[in-house]
Amino acid sequence: MRRSNVRSVNCGNNQREAHKMDPMKLQFRSNNRPGYRNHPFKQHNGKSSLVLYTTIAFVFVFLCYFLLVFPNRSDSANHYYGHKKFGIVIDGGSTGTRIHVFKYEVEKDGILRYDFGKNGLASMKVNPGLSAFAEEPERAASAVAELVDFGRKRVPREYWRETEIRLMATAGMRMLEKGVQDRILEACRTVLRGSGFRFYDDWASVISGSDEGVYAWVVANYALGTLGGDPKQTTGIIELGGASAQVTFVSDEPLPPEYSRKVKYGNFTYILYSHSLLQYGQNVAFELLRESLIMRSEELDTLQNGKLMDPCIPRGYTHDTGSGKLSPGSLAEKSRYLSALQPGGNFSECRSASLMLLQKDKEKCSYINCYVGSTFIPKLQGKFLATENFFHTSKFFGLGRQAFLSDLVVAGERFCEDDWSKLKMKYYSLDDDDLLRYCFSSAYIVALLHDSLGIALDDERIVYANQVENIPLDWALGAFILQSRTSTDYEHSPSVASVIAGDSFTLLILFGVLVVLIFTVWYFSRCGKPQLKTIYDLEKGKYIVTRVSRYS
Repeated sequence: MRRSNVRSVNCGNNQREAHKMDPMKLQFRSNNRPGYRNHPFKQHNGKSSLVLYTTIAFVFVFLCYFLLVFPNRSDSANHYYGHKKFGIVIDGGSTGTRIHVFKYEVEKDGILRYDFGKNGLASMKVNPGLSAFAEEPERAASAVAELVDFGRKRVPREYWRETEIRLMATAGMRMLEKGVQDRILEACRTVLRGSGFRFYDDWASVISGSDEGVYAWVVANYALGTLGGDPKQTTGIIELGGASAQVTFVSDEPLPPEYSRKVKYGNFTYILYSHSLLQYGQNVAFELLRESLIMRSEELDTLQNGKLMDPCIPRGYTHDTGSGKLSPGSLAEKSRYLSALQPGGNFSECRSASLMLLQKDKEKCSYINCYVGSTFIPKLQGKFLATENFFHTSKFFGLGRQAFLSDLVVAGERFCEDDWSKLKMKYYSLDDDDLLRYCFSSAYIVALLHDSLGIALDDERIVYANQVENIPLDWALGAFILQSRTSTDYEHSPSVASVIAGDSFTLLILFGVLVVLIFTVWYFSRCGKPQLKTIYDLEKGKYIVTRVSRYS
């Protein structure tokens, strides 16, 4: 009886034994038989051969790819780099909604080249802000549609599908209930989905105040050339918007997690303090101060001849008792006191009233120190840019970019104590509502920066600006800088997926060649070598290996 341990490959001919052996003399034995040890002869391992041939084939294919295909792919990449791209950000602010249309280029080194001048940035604003449509959310769609039409005119049609459009709403929307926010955003999303631009539903959102502050910090330091450099050389940002104020800067103090933000740009990671003081923006604070005066109307020491004095309004101004600018609940409850408000025109008292507003709820502070209400703010470090209403107020009074707060005190005192009729004649081109607020804004800025945040009246660290060179210090630009970098890194990262996506048809052919090559080599290697058998020779009393021809 013969037993063979050989697994042969049928190469097209019937295998025949090369030698006829006496069945009593020779016995075949499997190499895997138990008790078989230290046999001097081993059959060639087919799996090892397959691995070897596979490795050789892979090396061959990838050499072909990098020598023949990759140079062409690089040419294609070079064709992409240097070409213009577009991006759109819609800023849903508290007083209006503004669209920014950006044009930029991706250079061969992968660096994004922005142009925030008139050739690379186009903007348009519509009033009022999205939060004004709380009662009629569907009207928000019309406002956004007007802005989208502006965007279509600024972006060539062939770029629409690849141009990202995002809507970011700020403090005005943050003050609304969540359900109202969602209804307004959904009305806007309906328009954005049909805009022709690249859009996903979560790209229309209400951003946090700390996000807004971080974006403003990014564009400020980009404009100053300090973004991507030493954190200690960066400049902080203080914004005074209509509904909120933002403070953002690099701090070396330990920060509570809710106030700490991390930004990675280039080779540096920045740890920022960033917080938004909701309802401490200039316009909302002005109305809150009026409400607080009305609520204190029964206190005898605030009355003169039975009248309630408003120190933040120039003398001679007549209050509009039908104003609906107070919150509806407060207006209904306190309307009987409105007629009692008399313009006092006193800068010092307005500053004191502003400070009381800024220090409200300070007793609830759970940190070592709170500069504004119960909010944690570390000690200000480094230089700062004061933007938005800080800048507008400074410009109105004719102060320079690096004017001292003491200069603003002098200008504010002179303005508040002047008669309204004279102010109207001097500033005849301004709307009454805008002109009225400069007494309050000057006193409020001093109360915020000096009395609350501790900036000295003669401190030179503060620069009032709304742009650096030709770059507007608008947080929406900072948001675009970060998002465009993220999108470009994702789309053009040197990953396996991106390589495959770029040359899918070519690689498919090469893969087919690879498979055929592997099996061809393996097939001939198996069929071309002689068959080996291990047998037991009864006469010699030991195992021997014999060669059996496949084609005999």
